[in-house]
Amino acid sequence: GSLVVNYPFDDDEQGVAIYSKSPDDAVFQQLALSYSKENKKMYQGRPCKDMYPTEYFPHGITNGAQWYNVPGGMQDWNYLHTNCFEVTIELGCVKYPKAEELPKYWEENRRSLLQFMKQV
Repeated sequence: GSLVVNYPFDDDEQGVAIYSKSPDDAVFQQLALSYSKENKKMYQGRPCKDMYPTEYFPHGITNGAQWYNVPGGMQDWNYLHTNCFEVTIELGCVKYPKAEELPKYWEENRRSLLQFMKQV
């Protein structure tokens, strides 16, 4: 896991990790930023220093393909085939947090979720 909002495209023609801009790139960046700005740790861009010391996401967002290439992913498929503007929100460095940690996750992401919904 990580703590970042990633947006299309998740794939590029060469199949390598480079920025893959969608026609709606500015909208996707706005949606991603609307979420990350409300999560202080996410917005700082270095969420998992102990696990991934070189990982850095400016303002807590990333283009999916620039992070790592995912050919045939659901995020890109939904965008291209159903016109659904989907982003992937990674909520933490630990994929399976303990149940007693869930209230902390809620508090860290509550404002982000509300701000994200306001984008509609």
